Amino acid sequence: MKSQDIVVLLKLVSLQEQGEFAGHGEQRRGFAGEDPFSVRGLESLTGISKTEINASLKRSLSSGLAIKDRDTGRANPHRRNLYEFIVHGLKFVFPAKAGAMTRGIPTAFAAPMLKGLLVSGGEYIHIWPYAQGRDMGQSVEPLFKSVPEAVQKDERLYEYLALVDAIRLGNQREAGLAGQRLSERFLKK
Repeated sequence: MKSQDIVVLLKLVSLQEQGEFAGHGEQRRGFAGEDPFSVRGLESLTGISKTEINASLKRSLSSGLAIKDRDTGRANPHRRNLYEFIVHGLKFVFPAKAGAMTRGIPTAFAAPMLKGLLVSGGEYIHIWPYAQGRDMGQSVEPLFKSVPEAVQKDERLYEYLALVDAIRLGNQREAGLAGQRLSERFLKK
């Protein structure tokens, strides 16, 4: 398992939630009619190479975090297993630590869609380092280097990755709140 596997699986969840064919609106931009669920489409949307996407899908199928769709043959996230892994195992496999102050994109409970859910005691916000970012805060290494660019194309993916960071960085209360929010989004079906 590699950290980018989580990014790919969360992107697939996001695409599913935008409709099985997610062929409208901002998802179509940038890859000239390419199927967003294809390896090439996922490469365009996540910034992860086709080779790495392919390897990621194989690892996810092998680990049970994805299952193969009988009709399409595509790898689909196994939402329950993915949720359980994120909430109970991710912070041990891919731990996060706040680093130096830098400019970037807010993550965890500093992300725009999560702001106000948790009142912190005056700590600095957590951010993914990104040269074009407007916010200053303590750097947190994203699960994959292309995350800052990928989340600008997909607000759902941004929310999921921010929640994942809240779980990776947070104390028990913060991680619990992030896990609850993730459950509401992830397991609603």
